Amino acid sequence: MKAAFLPDRGVIRVTGEDARNFLNGLITADIAELRPGQARFGALLTPQGKIIVDFLITELAADFGGGFLIDAPRALAKGLADKLSFYKLRAKVAVEDFSDRLGVLAVWDGEPVRKADFAFIDPRDAALGWRFLIPEDSKEDVADLAGADLVDSAAYDAHRIATGVPRGGLDFMYGDAFPHETNMDHLHGVDFDKGCYVGQEVVSRMQHRGTARTRTVKIILDGPSPEAGATILAGEKQVGTIGSTAGKNGLALVRIDRVADALDAGLSLTAGGLSLHLAEPDVVRASPKKTVA
Repeated sequence: MKAAFLPDRGVIRVTGEDARNFLNGLITADIAELRPGQARFGALLTPQGKIIVDFLITELAADFGGGFLIDAPRALAKGLADKLSFYKLRAKVAVEDFSDRLGVLAVWDGEPVRKADFAFIDPRDAALGWRFLIPEDSKEDVADLAGADLVDSAAYDAHRIATGVPRGGLDFMYGDAFPHETNMDHLHGVDFDKGCYVGQEVVSRMQHRGTARTRTVKIILDGPSPEAGATILAGEKQVGTIGSTAGKNGLALVRIDRVADALDAGLSLTAGGLSLHLAEPDVVRASPKKTVA
């Protein structure tokens, strides 16, 4: 079993008697029934339905003061805290950036012997393992208590890529991607049955009209890794861009219809002159050719 402290993650705390309803009316996840020890994957969107920031959210037990902890990209944590504060108006809610006090320890490849107070299984994919929200200076002790070997965060990133879970800023750009394009609908990040939230109309329309025209897919590199952001070609036609890679595994944001056509035509995929192929070609072949904007 392995553990890695993730320096790119921060933590926000949201408290107050209106906190649950306040957050539930803003984000893509449904936290109405969220309880301590559980977590949801969600995002705050623009009114146009694009991702401002995605995150994991867990509830704090009453013994720890109640409220919610949000595990978010550290570079965006303050901005998210400010955005939530902007939305709160007269709601009885307090928002604090806790990133200087708490960070994220990922634990995977096994069941922890002991768990931290603020611990939950990653709701995106059980293969990603556990998340412990802890001070950075306790990472060695907590990893020991969990029965895990403490490794570099790059090892976790390689595990994330192999699992097929995209990371904002690497596999898609914040402010420029819809939830469907980053597979949030497949990773339990959007509740289509809950009430309204910011951007909900656009996301629901994309869900009910068909598939998004771009998707994040797993790729296998046949040789050296192309640079992140490199254009993927099928013959002379652009079909996507390279995201994060580790070893032979990688993620890419591709036009589903164009890649499906390329596969049907027997065309090879390349990026920066380097060869690659889809890890799961049936995913794009099974997707409808119908697209939405």
